[in-house]
Amino acid sequence: DGVRLGALVRWRDILDDKRLATAHPLLREAVSHVAHYQIRNRGTVGGSLAHADPASEMPGIAQTCDAEISVMGVAGVRVIKAKDFLQGALTTALTADEIITEVHLPAWPAQRRWGFQEFARRRGDFAMAGVALHYDEAGGKAGNARIGVFGVGDRAHRLAKAEAALNGKIVDEALCVAVGEAASAEVDPQEDIHASAAYRRALTGTMAERALRAAAARAEA
Repeated sequence: DGVRLGALVRWRDILDDKRLATAHPLLREAVSHVAHYQIRNRGTVGGSLAHADPASEMPGIAQTCDAEISVMGVAGVRVIKAKDFLQGALTTALTADEIITEVHLPAWPAQRRWGFQEFARRRGDFAMAGVALHYDEAGGKAGNARIGVFGVGDRAHRLAKAEAALNGKIVDEALCVAVGEAASAEVDPQEDIHASAAYRRALTGTMAERALRAAAARAEA
């Protein structure tokens, strides 16, 4: 019924589990971009989600893949959808007496195509913009599209308009460009010492275009 990750699963555990190459390849690819080797040996799934850094890969995957997050507190156990769990920069739906216990990612169909791209000033830095996407292919057309972004707002989130631009279409070069433009137009990034809002907006479009092109190439292979 999908992939279940305990809160203390480390990034290294995910990369070392060969079952995930088919059970959830997008997750493995995203984790390979997390920080540096030493941090991947210690950092955990639950820690990343609870910290909720807007530029982190795991919140982006959770949003893109409709993850469900199980938490436990004095009042008992509850399950929170990723879209409701992330509430802002470093802010989640966790109450003061709750901890994350598990993350559930829905089953990954064999016909699913995916792509992941992020850009940082240096390898291992937080992403200035990142895109995770997947779609299910049927009759040569994309369906059930999910496009998530991170590093370009106060939290990771999905791009509904870019998803609509992808759904029901044959994925070719023109569509890759169109989806990239839709992604760029849909985000409202922050400006800081690392990049202007305009640069992050353009970068999001480029990352979306490259991710979709990679997904299409993967489908042809």
